[in-house]
Amino acid sequence: MGCARVDGECRRCEGDLPFDIIMAFQPIVDLERREIHAYEALVRGAGGEPAGQVLERVTDELLYRFDQACRVQAIEQASRLGIQESLSINFLPNAVYEPEACIQATLEASRRAGFPLEKLIFEVVESEQITDREHLHDIITAYRRMGFRVALDDFGTGYANLDLLTELTPDKLKLDRQLIQGCHRDPRRQALVDAMVAAARRLGIKLIAEGVEEVDEARWLHQAGIPLQQGYFYARPVVDALAGDLEPAFAAVLAPLPAGVSRCR
Repeated sequence: MGCARVDGECRRCEGDLPFDIIMAFQPIVDLERREIHAYEALVRGAGGEPAGQVLERVTDELLYRFDQACRVQAIEQASRLGIQESLSINFLPNAVYEPEACIQATLEASRRAGFPLEKLIFEVVESEQITDREHLHDIITAYRRMGFRVALDDFGTGYANLDLLTELTPDKLKLDRQLIQGCHRDPRRQALVDAMVAAARRLGIKLIAEGVEEVDEARWLHQAGIPLQQGYFYARPVVDALAGDLEPAFAAVLAPLPAGVSRCR
């Protein structure tokens, strides 16, 4: 089954969903610059219902339409909220037949909303099993050729396995909460994170630590070489709104420690 786009329209991807969605936004921070690096758009139900409840309503027949609707909704809301930073949007690789064709609705939404295309980052959704790696490779290659950046989400758990990096060339890797949790006091997690930092440097990939919930985790990760971080410690996702003042969080992570106190390295 090939691309269904004919005469500028797609019978499979376009059209209204039988339910409403809205986006919540969570910041990805850059501790080196002491600023917000990007916002990730996270789908919610119209009443703020969590993503899991929304995804339960997505049938196979709605998969492609849902993927397109999420992209368009994220861009339109980001533009309306005045987001100046990059915008990270989750995408379903199994819902993309032909990258150049399936991106058209996204391009049109960006033009309509006045949101710069160079600020878009596409994240491979971690809950999707990659059944065709060659196809995913083609998507990532096409997106990067079009000037977009691509991230692998929740790396280190689920379907995002290390061997993907033998075939794929993403711009960013988001380390899963399973690796991040308690990293400041767990030598095994520290060894794995250190190995990922070294590998990412050699491969020219930026790491993002997601699921950061404690200041000590944030401090250890920053010292380990991961200034890009995301998690409840900084801000929870907020429906149709942006994060508040993050300076207290930055100050807590970057403040000098008292003499004789180690940063857990």
